[in-house]
Amino acid sequence: MPSATEEFGLHRIRQIAITVQDIERAVHFYRDTLGMTLLFQAEPGLAFFDCDGVRLMLSRPEGIGDEQRTSILYYAVDNIQRAHGTLAARGVPFVDTPHCVARLADREVWLAIARDSEDNLFGLMSEVPA
Repeated sequence: MPSATEEFGLHRIRQIAITVQDIERAVHFYRDTLGMTLLFQAEPGLAFFDCDGVRLMLSRPEGIGDEQRTSILYYAVDNIQRAHGTLAARGVPFVDTPHCVARLADREVWLAIARDSEDNLFGLMSEVPA
């Protein structure tokens, strides 16, 4: 029987982040010009859109990534603590540990950010029912 480490793998993209300089201008463009469905906005200057189940997040640069690298893939995981531990044990360099970034009426959104072999950022995301 394979170990838990061997069974684990990332498969589902849940969210893609695009950095923007002016969040209100970007919300207007994505919502009103492109006709995308705005899910919600949150502090500090975040906007989330639905793309048929994959979330698009607009955000100002937050200092953890190179502004020339504008997209971050967020992989959906059921248990972020376990996923973080498994990948960290495999040598994946994490920028931070799993932490709650939003408490919504029906769920908490948890993230952990890591770097790939080319120094690109990617995220683990878990949504925990409230």
